[in-house]
Amino acid sequence: MREIRIRENESGQRLDKFLAKYMGLAPKSFFYKMMRKKNIVLNGKKAQGSEQLRQGDVVKLFLSDETIEKFTEKQGIYRKRALDILYEDRHTLFINKPAGMLSQKAKPSDQSLVEYLTAYLLDSGQITPEELRTFHPAVCNRLDRNTSGIVAAGKTLAALQELSAMFRERTVRKYYLCLVQGAVTGERKIRGFLTKDEKTNRVSVRSSEPGSFIETEYRALASERDVTLLEVHLITGKTHQIRAHLASEGHPVIGDYKYGDRTVNDRFREKYGLSSQLLHSFRLCFPKCCGELTELSGKEIQAPVPKLFLRICRDKGVM
Repeated sequence: MREIRIRENESGQRLDKFLAKYMGLAPKSFFYKMMRKKNIVLNGKKAQGSEQLRQGDVVKLFLSDETIEKFTEKQGIYRKRALDILYEDRHTLFINKPAGMLSQKAKPSDQSLVEYLTAYLLDSGQITPEELRTFHPAVCNRLDRNTSGIVAAGKTLAALQELSAMFRERTVRKYYLCLVQGAVTGERKIRGFLTKDEKTNRVSVRSSEPGSFIETEYRALASERDVTLLEVHLITGKTHQIRAHLASEGHPVIGDYKYGDRTVNDRFREKYGLSSQLLHSFRLCFPKCCGELTELSGKEIQAPVPKLFLRICRDKGVM
C-alpha cells in the first residue's frame, strides 16, 4: 500500500487527472477499475475520479510496488548548469538565458533551460523527485534559441498558471534591445499579419490577412553609419515576430541568417565571431499583481546586455 498526501502543487485538480500524472503509463480504464474495487481510495472513502483534490487530502493506493513502478514514467535527466538568476521568490524565478540555449526541448534528447531549472530546484531542495511525478516546473515565455535574455518560470503550479496567463493576456510589458541594419530614427508602431511555414520554420509578414495579427513598437536609441540600436516593445508575441517584422521594414537584425542579409552577417561573423542574432530580451515590467504573484507587483526585471552584444555596440558607436 502507498499513501500519498496531496501537496500545494497537486491541489485543485481532479483525482483522475492526478492519478494519470502519478502513473503516466497506465490506461485511464485501470484507474476507474481500481476505484470501483476500492484499491484506490480518497480520504478513506470510495472515489469516482471527478473529485477536486485539496491540500492535505490522502490518496491510498492498495497496489503492489511492482504495479506502481510498471506504470510510472522514467524520470528525465536533469544536468546541472550554472544559471544567471535575475530574480527569485517563493513562487517564481527569472533567468537570463544565453544565446544558444533552448528555452524548451525541441526533441526528447535535448537539454533545455527547463531541465537546468529543474536540476537547480532539485539541488536546492525546493522540489523533490517524488513531487516531479505530478508537477514539473516550466517556463512561461519562450525565447528563440539564438535570442538571449529574460525567461520567466513558475516554481509552483498556481504561480505557473497565473504568470502564464499574464503573458497570454499581455499585461506584462516586454522590451528587447536589438542592433539592426540601416539608419532608423524616431519611434514607430507597426502592424501586420504573420503566417508560418511549419516545414521551414520560417514566418512571413504581410499588410493584410490571412495570418495572425501582430503589433510591434520600436524607438531608435542610437544610429551610427549603417546600424541602429533599437528598443522594441513586443506587444503581441508570435514566432520570430521581432525578427521578421523588422526585416519586412528593411531593417533586419544583425546576425540573423534566417531573415537578414547574409553578406552583412558574414562580415560581423568574420570580425567579431558573432554566431547569433543581436536580439536581447532585457526588461519586463509588471503591473499590480495579487495571489501567488504579489511579490512581483510593480516590479521591473532587467537583464544585462551580453558581453559580445555590448562590445559590438560600443565598437559601432551606438552604446
